[in-house]
Amino acid sequence: MESVEKLNVSIQFNEEEIAVGELVQDAKNIYFKYHVDFIKRGLEISPIKLKLNSLINKADPIPFEGLFGVFADSLPDAWGKLLLDRSLAARGVAVENINALDRLAYIGGNGMGALRYKPQIANDSQLAFKVELDEIAKVSNQIITGVATNVLDELYRLGGSSGGARPKILVAYNPITEHLMGVEKILPNDYEHWLIKFPASSDRPDIANIEYAYYKMALDAGIEMSESKLFKGLSGQAYFGTKRFDRNGSKCLHLHSAAGMMHDNFRLSNIDYGDLMDCAFRLEKDVRAYEKILRVAAFNVFAHNRDDHSKNFAFLMDASGIWKVAPAYDLTFSSSSHGMHSTTVARESKNPTKKHLMDLGDYFKIKNASKIIDEVQAVVNNWNWYAASCEVSNESKKQIEKVLVSKS
Repeated sequence: MESVEKLNVSIQFNEEEIAVGELVQDAKNIYFKYHVDFIKRGLEISPIKLKLNSLINKADPIPFEGLFGVFADSLPDAWGKLLLDRSLAARGVAVENINALDRLAYIGGNGMGALRYKPQIANDSQLAFKVELDEIAKVSNQIITGVATNVLDELYRLGGSSGGARPKILVAYNPITEHLMGVEKILPNDYEHWLIKFPASSDRPDIANIEYAYYKMALDAGIEMSESKLFKGLSGQAYFGTKRFDRNGSKCLHLHSAAGMMHDNFRLSNIDYGDLMDCAFRLEKDVRAYEKILRVAAFNVFAHNRDDHSKNFAFLMDASGIWKVAPAYDLTFSSSSHGMHSTTVARESKNPTKKHLMDLGDYFKIKNASKIIDEVQAVVNNWNWYAASCEVSNESKKQIEKVLVSKS
């Protein structure tokens, strides 16, 4: 397979597809240039690292393999990348020769958010994969463990553009009939775009119930989240699902992660919640943006979610160019791989407390910071009630309670 050397980038919020610019690979460097007509529209798709300009732009090699973060956000990581690599290897493609533009060409028009890439490398799979959750969970585990499976292409079609480490699929869900199906180009009437997660081998058996309990806690703590629910397989096993916030029917919103926006290597991050606050304010141009981030920071501190890296925060832009902080996501009990918060709280990552949260509030002159922090802590202190109502196992409830009590 010959490597892709040039891609046309467009953005599609609704029926109209708007040409944005062109990506070109030259040796080891990737260049991007905005189209003149797009510059005239005044839509800033990446207002910090790739402002509208008439130049030929080149990003640093690190952290996104020479891509600007706004385009790197279209690429899957971990699970989606694994699916693509296994699918290509099964077709005899040398994965080590695949470059960043090749991967964007495979994503084409099927990525998260509103960006599109052409020419798209078509997925020629004709397999009919039934959306039966227990079976997908089983197959996902087989792929993780390296066992061959004959549904790689179709599973890639269902989940290959999603981010994050845990296996997941993108589906069309009918809340009236509760029917699930693979996402089509045109969403059928009464269907919505949803994302459903599956447990990794290292997860607790009731990981979905735990995340659902955290979702309920976060809502009561005043944090905006997209509608979520527990889906059940034929076995009765629960799977956590959430409605996609980058989709509204067949309309799309432009999605940009904090990692991509600020060019932060989320695996070796050095950003602070203060950086997120500053970024959110610059985009929303409203002091309430500070409060949104502080509320999530307090929740992650008191609820022990230490997997709070910069890919787990995002921003949305609509067709008129208005930005807002995306609803919170991936809120669950986590100690992270290194046992510390991935995003520091007033530069503290090992054991942040209310004092560090207040330091943030004071720095950004948030008048009701103490009230926000206390509200969040009061909700998290009721963990046992949320755990019981969401059918978290007694073992998990007690283990998590032991950690949360230490933060009270």
